[in-house]
Amino acid sequence: MSNYLTVYNDLESYWCEQMAVQLQQALVVASYILKQRLAGKKRFPLVLMLEPLFRCNLACTGCGKIQHPPEILRNHLTPAECFAAVEECGVPVVSIPGGEPLLHPQIDEIVKGLVDRKKFVYLCTNALLLEKSLDKFTPSPYLTFSVHLDGLKEHHDRCVDREGVFDKAVQGIKAAKARGFRVTTNTTVFEGTDPREMQEFFDFLATLGIDGMMISPGYSYEWAPDQDSFLKREQTRALFREILSPWKSGRKKWNFNHNPLFLDFLIGEQDYECTPWGSPSYSLLGWQKPCYLLNEGHYKSFRELLEETNWDNYGRASGNPQCADCMVHCGYEPTAAMAAFKPANMGRAMQSLIGV
Repeated sequence: MSNYLTVYNDLESYWCEQMAVQLQQALVVASYILKQRLAGKKRFPLVLMLEPLFRCNLACTGCGKIQHPPEILRNHLTPAECFAAVEECGVPVVSIPGGEPLLHPQIDEIVKGLVDRKKFVYLCTNALLLEKSLDKFTPSPYLTFSVHLDGLKEHHDRCVDREGVFDKAVQGIKAAKARGFRVTTNTTVFEGTDPREMQEFFDFLATLGIDGMMISPGYSYEWAPDQDSFLKREQTRALFREILSPWKSGRKKWNFNHNPLFLDFLIGEQDYECTPWGSPSYSLLGWQKPCYLLNEGHYKSFRELLEETNWDNYGRASGNPQCADCMVHCGYEPTAAMAAFKPANMGRAMQSLIGV
């Protein structure tokens, strides 16, 4: 316990000198982790993947969410159901993917309720409706629009299978930033990605003044139409080593919205096991088991998910073939967050917070 307190005090004294939102969020998450560990909890979530609907206005080849039956696609969670799920698991951070959340008729009410509860909200969007939806929201340190962009214009439009989406997304980002909103980007890297093009893409994003970039290797969703573009583990490491080499060497100061320990994991400098309970998923169907990426049914309560799942059956060490090549951020970013609490990793983890 004394080691945890020493690390936390060092983190607190550092973070309290800063005013940036990223630091504010880091302090809240660090405090939350400390409380869970001091309470003796072995498994606890960090981020809730709250899916208020599966309906979308795109049909991306790497996503299987819109493959649900029509009766599921027509429905959505109520704000009360969203708030209950957040309170049930107690997370400090809520990611709202979909589907396309901006299609939800009460998305503004959902976001406001979560912000009022002082949850850090990442509303994930393809940005087709972003500019016209901005009047529904109020800028806040607790609200970030996370815009899906998989690369520069030609590459991204090919990934989402529709021309013009990249330009519309960039227009939405500029409009949101001009109105004072926080905006990050979310990029999935697939097999065949050109490292130089991805580096040019990161350079372009920097010109937009965004508040951070998120990147992750694609995972082969069972329902995704394109099953041929997902990376194997060694492919992932080699590709990310090449993509991130200018950042790793210090030649590029790209602003990633990641713990750098997770980026070290992607390039093979850290070796972690998955923390599948770190980012639970709640939707119309209930609590997805065992994680956001696998289709093995649903529990009615978060407690059931945590206590009735045989977690030894998941993660690379389990030998489960579905987990063998997964290196996705929703499973491994929580592991990196826990690793950042080790004194040996503190300095490395702080680098993302001070931009070095």
